[in-house]
Amino acid sequence: MLLCIDIGNTHTHYGVVANGQALFQHDFPTRAIDQPVGGFGLILEHLTAAHPALEGAAFCSVVPGASRLLARVFEQHRFARSVFQLTPDKRLGVPLSYPKPEEIGQDRLANAAGAQALCGTPAIVIDLGTAVTFDILTRSRGYEGGIIAPGLDVMRRYLHEQTALLPLLDDSLELPGVIGRSTVEAMRIGTVIGLGGMIQALMDAVLAEMARRGESIPRVLATGGTAALLEKTLRQPFTVVPDLTLRGLAAAWRLNPPAV
Repeated sequence: MLLCIDIGNTHTHYGVVANGQALFQHDFPTRAIDQPVGGFGLILEHLTAAHPALEGAAFCSVVPGASRLLARVFEQHRFARSVFQLTPDKRLGVPLSYPKPEEIGQDRLANAAGAQALCGTPAIVIDLGTAVTFDILTRSRGYEGGIIAPGLDVMRRYLHEQTALLPLLDDSLELPGVIGRSTVEAMRIGTVIGLGGMIQALMDAVLAEMARRGESIPRVLATGGTAALLEKTLRQPFTVVPDLTLRGLAAAWRLNPPAV
């Protein structure tokens, strides 16, 4: 039983993983990670009381400052169990052929470890968060790299921030049709269908490249807050794994036992 934490730019995602899957998942704002009210300290106290069998904690982070704050929270609350951070020098269960591993986001490393544990290679992971990322695992080269593109929230915030009259949209994925009859409807159609079309174009290009190299058809896994968007837009079969990043952290933790 392991506490797994994924520190993102906007939200921090956490859960307890047992027997290869998350028992539950929750989020809180990354900016509040060390706050006395609404921060991770109170969450940690609750989790350790509710789950005394926790063996330790594993985390990944794309916010170095937040990583340091999380370490401070563990110290302040005397979390005496093993704490593991997933970095490029750790074992993932799949080789890294990426030229500069230190440039890979730790959440992407976790997704690669999760995909390897769940289905092996070849595989493509699509993570729909603040950014949309593709991570590609092949039989010939292991983790090769991937693609980074703007996510739905980035698109919507950019439209709002860079114009005088366009409002900031909520998180809804519901569409009234494909012809907007208000500014909000037009923006929602443009971002939802536009994002889906972008992801499909990227997927087509990746699959064509893999086919040219003789790779077999990969398993496609989707995760992240807006993964449901793909259900209406992606032509290829795929599996939504909401806890993939947390599963990957747990898989990597098992492969990297703490030094005695």
